[in-house]
Formats: sequence, structure tokens, C-alpha cells
Amino acid sequence: MEFFEKLKFDSNGLIPAIIQDHKTGEVLMLGYMNEEALRKTLQEGKVHFWSRSRRRLWLKGETSGHYQLVKEIYFDCDGDALLIKVDQIGGACHEGYRSCFFRRVTEDGGFEIVGEKVFDPDKVYTA
Repeated sequence: MEFFEKLKFDSNGLIPAIIQDHKTGEVLMLGYMNEEALRKTLQEGKVHFWSRSRRRLWLKGETSGHYQLVKEIYFDCDGDALLIKVDQIGGACHEGYRSCFFRRVTEDGGFEIVGEKVFDPDKVYTA
């Protein structure tokens, strides 16, 4: 794929991927992809990531069913970041929110919850 030549993966073979709702523009999450995750994303039309903590490839939604269906993929001018516009099924955040960015920093240095939960993680992620 021609555009792969334009991408700059870091020293760990990863590139950050910003995930955005294709209809509303809401930023849903940030994840990291290696080349295999990006290829699987392109082939299957569902977003895959490289888990830095688990050190393995994973399909977003593989446990929860909250898949991210790819609509468009962009890369920035430096080739070191991706923007993936998706149709988000359910919530993107493992804490139950639609977006991982559900906390807003307040003027006093604290924070407030500005998002609403769309699912109960205790019911979705059972051991």
C-alpha cells in the first residue's frame, strides 16, 4: 500500500491513532497501532490496536461488542499520527462512556465528569 511508505512508526513500531466519530466529530479515544494492526484494520473494516500493556494485537470491541467500523483514515503531514473516523457501536471507553475523554479539567485544577455512561462495564467485562 502506497501510503504506508509515508508513515513514520516510532522506535517501538507504533503510531498513535486518534479515533473520531465520523458523524459528530467527537474524539472517542487514542490508541496505538503497529503495522499489523493497521493492515488488519484496512482488511476487516474494524479498528485493531496494539496493546502496549498486554503486548498483543486486539480488535476494539472483541470483548464488549462495541466495535469501531472504519469510515475514513487520514494521516498527518509528518506521517506520524493517524486519524480514523468511525461509526462507533456502543461506547469507546472501557469505563462505560461513549468517549474516553469524559473528564474536563476545571479552573481550580480539579476535574468534572461531563460524559454520560452508555453501558455498565461490570456487566460487559465479566471474568
